[in-house]
Amino acid sequence: MSRKSVVIAAAGWPRAWERGGLIGAGVGATVRTRPNRSRTSNVPVVQSVAVDTTVLSRTMASTASSNMKILNEDNIYENIKKMEYAVRGPLLIRANEIEKELQKGAKKPFKEVLKANIGDAHAMGQKPITFLRQVLSLTVLPDLLNDPSYPEDAKSRARALLQACRGSVGCYTDSMGLEIVRKHIAQYIENRDGIPSNYENIFMGNGASDAIKSVLKLFAEKINNKPTGVMIPIPQYPLYSASISEFGLAEIGYFLDEDNKWALNIAELERSLNESKKSCNPRVLVVINPGNPTGQVLNRSNIEDILKFAHKHQLFIFADEVYQDNIYDKNCCFHSFKKVASELGAPYNQMELASFMSISKGYMGECGIRGGYAELINVDPTVMQLLRKSISAMLCPTVLGQVVMDVVTNTPKPNEPSYTNPSMGAMYVFPRFEIPPKAIEAAKAKGQSPDLFYAFKLLEETGICVIAGSGFGQLPGTYHFRTTILPQKEKMKTIIQLKTVNAFLHKHTYIHVCQY
Repeated sequence: MSRKSVVIAAAGWPRAWERGGLIGAGVGATVRTRPNRSRTSNVPVVQSVAVDTTVLSRTMASTASSNMKILNEDNIYENIKKMEYAVRGPLLIRANEIEKELQKGAKKPFKEVLKANIGDAHAMGQKPITFLRQVLSLTVLPDLLNDPSYPEDAKSRARALLQACRGSVGCYTDSMGLEIVRKHIAQYIENRDGIPSNYENIFMGNGASDAIKSVLKLFAEKINNKPTGVMIPIPQYPLYSASISEFGLAEIGYFLDEDNKWALNIAELERSLNESKKSCNPRVLVVINPGNPTGQVLNRSNIEDILKFAHKHQLFIFADEVYQDNIYDKNCCFHSFKKVASELGAPYNQMELASFMSISKGYMGECGIRGGYAELINVDPTVMQLLRKSISAMLCPTVLGQVVMDVVTNTPKPNEPSYTNPSMGAMYVFPRFEIPPKAIEAAKAKGQSPDLFYAFKLLEETGICVIAGSGFGQLPGTYHFRTTILPQKEKMKTIIQLKTVNAFLHKHTYIHVCQY
C-alpha cells in the first residue's frame, strides 16, 4: 500500500497561512504551534506525518465521479415537494418573463403586464398612508424628530415606540412583539368588539401568514397514528393547503355555496368532516371572513351556525379576518368570531379560537413591510407557554412591521393634528367562466387544468395576469379565476373591459365569454 506524507491543517486557523506558510513548509508536512499569549502570533512549526493517501484519493475520486449533492431532490423533506402556492406559481413566473421580453423590445399585442394576480395594493399604484409613513420614518431616523414639518402626534408615537425598543428599531424585541404594541392591539380589539382583550394572549408575526403557520404547526402531532385534519374552504387561500402539506397535516376541503354568494353551508361542513374521519382526526376549522378569493362577507347568523358546528365536533377555529376593513357593500358588516362567540354565551364563549390580522390588507396595504398578529382565545395556558417557546427560536418579528401595526391600531384621535373623519369588502373577485369540451381536451393535451390553460392564454395575448381558480380549489366541473380589484382606474378599465377580453375569447372559439 502506498503511503505518502500530506499536509494537515488545524481547523479554525486563518486561510492566509494555510495558503502561504504551508507551501513554504514543503510537501509532506503538518503544522503545529508553540503556545503563545496571542494566537495570531503563533509561529508555525513543520512536522512530518505519514497518511494513507490511497484511501483518501479513492474517496475523492468517488465523490467527484458521482457529483452528488448532499441535499438533493431525492432526500429533501418530502412535504416541501408536496407544497403548492398558486399565487406565486407558473403564471406569475411567465408574467415576469413577458415583462423582461417587453423591456427588450419584444412585440406583443399589449404594452405592459397587468398583474391582477395578487393583492399588492402599492404595486397597483396605491399611495402609502402619510401618517403611517411619518411615524415609520421617525423611528428609522430619530434625528427627524427635530424636523418641524412632522406633526406632533406622529412624533409622540415615534418617541414612545423608540423608548420601548431601547432607542433603535434595530434592536431585538420580545419574541411575542413589543408590549406597547400588543397593548394597543388589545385596545383596538376591545374598541371593535366591546369585549375585553388581554395583550398577553396576542403575539405578532412577520405578516398574518407567519402567525397562522406558528399556530397551525402546533397541530402537527399525530393522534392514534392519524394526522390532524384541517377543514379549509374551497376556494381557499393557498397558504393553508401549502402549510398543511408542509406540516404533514390532512386537508379537509369544504365547498362554499357559489349560488348563495359563496355562503358557508353547514350541511357541506358535515359532509366533508364525516368523509374525512377514516383518514385523519378533524381538529381545526379554518374560516376566511371576508373571503379570499371569493370576497364574501359572512352574516351573523352564518357565523353562529359555524360556531355551533365547531362546538359540536370539538374543532379549534382559525378565524382569518385580515380583510375586516375591506368591506364595500353597504348591506354587509364585519362580525368577528370572538364577538359572536362571546355574545352567544355558554358554552360557545369558552371555545378555543385564534383570530388573525395583517397590515398587508385593509386600507394600509403595506405588504412588503410584513406585520401581523394573532389573538388566541380560551387556549390552554401551557399551550401558550409552548407557543412562546416555539416562536422564541425566531427571536422576534420585524420591528418595522410592529411599528406599522401600532399605527394601524393606534390611529390619530380627535383634536390631534393628523385626525380626519373616517371614510366609508376583500380585494378580489372570483368570476366563473365556461370552457367547452374542445378546450378541455386542448388543456389536457398540454398537461394543464382547463382554467390554468385559459389563464396562460389570457396572459400571452392580453398581458393580464390572473390566478387560475384551480389554485384555490373549486367545485368539480366549474372554472374560475381570481383577479384583484386594486389596479389604478385606467389599468382597471383594461382588466374589466369586456371588448378586450371577449376579443381574446372569440379568437379562441373554444372558450365561451366570461361571466363577470
